[in-house]
Amino acid sequence: FLTEGQSAAGSIVSCRDVNTQAIFVLKGKPLNVWDLKRDIVYKNDEMYNLMRSLDIEDTIENLRYEKVILATDADVDGLHIRNLLITYFYRFFDTLIQNGHLFVLETPLFRVRNKQETIYCYSEVERETASRKLGKNPEITRFKGLGEISPAEFKQFIGKNMRLSKVEYAPKIDVGGILTFYMGKNTPERKDYIMENLVVIPED
Repeated sequence: FLTEGQSAAGSIVSCRDVNTQAIFVLKGKPLNVWDLKRDIVYKNDEMYNLMRSLDIEDTIENLRYEKVILATDADVDGLHIRNLLITYFYRFFDTLIQNGHLFVLETPLFRVRNKQETIYCYSEVERETASRKLGKNPEITRFKGLGEISPAEFKQFIGKNMRLSKVEYAPKIDVGGILTFYMGKNTPERKDYIMENLVVIPED
């Protein structure tokens, strides 16, 4: 698991299977490497330590884990960190993605419960369905980050039934332009695009 911050890591460390699951804790946001050369992997401590932890410096044949799982918060910062990590692997270790080793951990956004039952929901639609099922005035909790999920709860989200989304590989000729636009150094163009297409959802 690649995770951000000590609070999220603490929950995973407390409930992981020590025989098969390991945690790499990121120190803040990773470097955006899309426009950088491979030597940055050796100049940046975090990028280097991640490469060495997975043992993929020369080939993924030495990959120490069958699944490399991105475990970030389901907020803007967490999604940004996820994109930066995907960019890192795609830029320098694309065979890891190509061979189906990179995943995103899906964790619940909401917990809906009453005295008899607890339902974990991964979307607002699931939340509404759970609320109707549990009847009048169920307790609804919005998880703002992985660190807010207790180790006892987190255990079931990284166990046998954990939800994973595989990061699909696309040839660089197909995806290079997209990543260059979103991760490259074309800040004014990207800013204009965001401002023109930004959708603001009013709060309830």
